[in-house]
Amino acid sequence: MPPFASYLRVYEPLVAFERARQQHWRRYLTAGRAVPQAVGPFRQRRTVLEALGAGWTRLPELPDEAYALADGDMTLVCPWDLRVQVAQAALSAREGVPEAIADAFVPPALTATAERVVSDWRTAADPLGDQVRPGRHASGSALGHDQLLHELVSGWSVPARWFAFVEYDERRVALSAGERHLRYRTSMARARRRAHRALAVLKRVMGATAPITVSMETDARWLEEFHPRSVVELDYGGLVYLLGDRELLDDDSPQVVADTLAALARDDAQAAGELYSGLLERWRKVQLRERRN
Repeated sequence: MPPFASYLRVYEPLVAFERARQQHWRRYLTAGRAVPQAVGPFRQRRTVLEALGAGWTRLPELPDEAYALADGDMTLVCPWDLRVQVAQAALSAREGVPEAIADAFVPPALTATAERVVSDWRTAADPLGDQVRPGRHASGSALGHDQLLHELVSGWSVPARWFAFVEYDERRVALSAGERHLRYRTSMARARRRAHRALAVLKRVMGATAPITVSMETDARWLEEFHPRSVVELDYGGLVYLLGDRELLDDDSPQVVADTLAALARDDAQAAGELYSGLLERWRKVQLRERRN
C-alpha cells in the first residue's frame, strides 16, 4: 500500500538539465530503470526507512531515481530528489512542536544531518549569496536543476490551490484491481497561466498577505523555475485507496476551485464561500481518517 499522500510533480525534457545530468538520465532511461508512478511512492517510503536505519540516526545518500513520461517525441523525467525531501520533511516535522516531543519523532542526530543537507543544497542553489545571482539555466531558471525539487508531497489530502493548476477534463482515472489511480496532467504553459490568473484574483480579493495568497504565489514561482515544455502532474497517490469508486469518478475538485475563483473574480463572496466550504468539507472527511486509529 502506498502512503496516503498526494503529489504535484513536474516532468522536464532532458534539455533542461546540465550536460552531465542529461547523460545520466539518458543512460537511466536506456537501461529501463524509470520507476512507474503506481509503485513509486511505496518504493520511496521503503527506501527512506531502510536508509534511516534503527533509531533514525543517519541519512546517507539515497538512490538517484526518477519517474519518466512520454510527451509526443520527447521523454521527460521527474527526479525524486529524495535526500533533500527527507531532510526538509524532518525539519518541518519539528516546527511548532515542544522539543521533547520533537526529539522523540526526529532525533537530534537526524536533525543535525538534515540541517546540513538543506544548508548545502541551498548554498549550491545560490552559491554567490543574495548579492549576485548565477546565470539563468537552459530552462530559463535562475537555479541549476540539482537545486529544484520536482515533486511536492501533501499527506492525507490535496491542497486546494493545486486544483487551480489543472482542469477537470485533464483527468486520467483507473479503477482496476491492478491499477488504481486518479491523475491530472497538463502542460507547463497552461499550469502557469492558471496559477497567475488565480493569484491575481486572490491578491485583489483576499490581499497579498493572506495565507492562501502567499501559498499560491510560492507555488506559482516554483512552476516558473522549470523548462517551458515541462508537464505538470497532480496525482492523488495513495488517497485513491481512501475513496470509493463512485467518489473518484464523481470528484470534480478542479472545477469547484475554478468556479470558486470565478465567483471571487465577479465579487460574489457568498457563492465563493459556499463552494470553497463544500470543497474543504469534502477533503476534511479524508483528512480525519488519519486520526481514526
